Amino acid sequence: MARMRKKSDLPQKTCLTCKRPFTWRKKWEKVWEDVRYCSDRCRDTRKSEGAPRRT
Repeated sequence: MARMRKKSDLPQKTCLTCKRPFTWRKKWEKVWEDVRYCSDRCRDTRKSEGAPRRT
């Protein structure tokens, strides 16, 4: 069996909406480069504000 990784060892990004850090999840394994928001709520909030701002 594979060894477990500590959560602190996983990659992190900062959410474009709430500016909070979020950690890699198994379900994002194949699309990690495209993930920009920590949750559906942040993604939906960004869409309702208009076009996404690039920083």
